[in-house]
Amino acid sequence: MDGDLLVRLRQMLPSLRPAELRIAETVLDDPVAVVGATISDLAARAGVSQASVVRFCRSAGYPGYPGFRIDLARTTSRRAAERERSGVAQGEITRDDDLAEVVSKIAFHEARTIESTARSIDLDALEETVRAVAAADRIDVYGVGASGLTAQDLAQKLSRIGLVCFAPMDSHQQLQSAALLGPGSVSIGISHTGRTVEVHQALTLAGRRGASTVAITGFPTSPLARLADTVLTTAVRETQFRTGALASRIAQLAVVDFLFVNVAQRRFDATTAALKHTYDAVQQHRMGPDS
Repeated sequence: MDGDLLVRLRQMLPSLRPAELRIAETVLDDPVAVVGATISDLAARAGVSQASVVRFCRSAGYPGYPGFRIDLARTTSRRAAERERSGVAQGEITRDDDLAEVVSKIAFHEARTIESTARSIDLDALEETVRAVAAADRIDVYGVGASGLTAQDLAQKLSRIGLVCFAPMDSHQQLQSAALLGPGSVSIGISHTGRTVEVHQALTLAGRRGASTVAITGFPTSPLARLADTVLTTAVRETQFRTGALASRIAQLAVVDFLFVNVAQRRFDATTAALKHTYDAVQQHRMGPDS
């Protein structure tokens, strides 16, 4: 099965039943130990029945526990090889890590996050989004907190190549902007969890007004993903100090770049001209080499 199993398990967490959730958390807490565990061992660790383990494996896309454990072994081996190549002894940042070790581990995880997102993203969904954005008469991007910064980044990029794009930060402004959309417009909601109320409300209203809706989220079964016409999923590797917003930011920015560059490529001549005009416009605000 394609992608990183541990990333997929984390994406599944909100949609799992209680017994399956305990199994997933047990696997995520110590995947190496689970590789060597029998089905009865895993059931005992998670405090569930063996039948629950089988149901969990099927929910994860495997016919049974043997196939799940084989894929888990591949994932843990691949991650160990990645750490060895990068000179990182372990993935987690510890109390005793020095400055160089912290820098190396953050760089390691951010590079792996981008690679995992690139491997797992739905290229058909990306192509559909690129086509819609390139032809849109107007684009709205909604995000709150760290996702709001990603929204601002995408809006700035698209505006620079001549597209009409807004990324209001205030939730009332998001709703007001969404209310003015219509057929031919595109609205993009960004939320790592896919459960941010303000983003969900704005995307809902945009959809009701006839705009195409896109979700950028780390959880493909989240409310935001279920709402959107198209879903672009990020793959996040969380660690002790890189949870939630911090871990998702680099993956969201990678998806934004995938989207922007493909839109720019599709509008190549217009993009080239717009980039030159916008570059020339700000040159008077740059200091010379002797300043």
